[in-house]
Amino acid sequence: MRFAICNELFEGWDFERVCHYVKSVGYDGLEVAPFTLAPLITDVGAAERGRLRRAATAAGVHIVGLHWLLAKTEGFYLTSPDRAVRRKTSDYLVALTEACRDLGGELMVFGSPKQRALLPGISTDAAIDLAAETFQPVLSTLASAGVTLCVEPLSREETDFLNTCDEALALVHRLNHPNVVLHLDVKAMASEPTPVTELIRRHGALAGHFHANDPNLRGPGFGDTDFVPIFQALGDAGYDKWVSVEVFDFSPDPETVARQSVEYMKRCRLEELPA
Repeated sequence: MRFAICNELFEGWDFERVCHYVKSVGYDGLEVAPFTLAPLITDVGAAERGRLRRAATAAGVHIVGLHWLLAKTEGFYLTSPDRAVRRKTSDYLVALTEACRDLGGELMVFGSPKQRALLPGISTDAAIDLAAETFQPVLSTLASAGVTLCVEPLSREETDFLNTCDEALALVHRLNHPNVVLHLDVKAMASEPTPVTELIRRHGALAGHFHANDPNLRGPGFGDTDFVPIFQALGDAGYDKWVSVEVFDFSPDPETVARQSVEYMKRCRLEELPA
């Protein structure tokens, strides 16, 4: 199990500075939001992708992959009834997959709550059909690029589509592809009636990625959530992949959030390990 952090926390920092700082405080990975690189991922050419990958490698950091895939874009929508919009979205997800590969990443987290919410007249069942149709043309590129798409359940405060692990798994099972799996996020799981630790034990073996945060939108250790039992549950589930810090409240400052979050997680990890 290795620790990563999402790069949008470091607003205004150049990429090299982010890589060197996160490595210096104890992270091995960096998760990238495409909008931090350019308005559209297609604006980031091959030369720039190579430069970013080399910068991360030079700092000793691995680019884990991409998240916030459709954030701050226009014209893309996972569950649109408009076939042209779905086709455009599929094409962009293919471009994101290729960029993820070029950066050295191996996963993409599909959250993007504003681009998947139910539109008027669209039922949940119909939205599953539409989402599956949007993802279908992306599957072959995921496989050839060696990239895994992680479908993220989100709370009803963020969206009204795929709000639980079971609902997200319904879409995963519908696609039935080895490169499409479940994503787990502490903040999102905390909105379910089932305890977070039980959800982890139940679904952790199926998860391709894990976001560590507190329901208060801050980092691990910045709220009331105890991560010792969370790491115990991850261990019980056999989860041995990345644990990536994703925050939405950047206070008091990026350095403090990054440093204290990883220090707290490492203490919790040590406490849950057998003596």
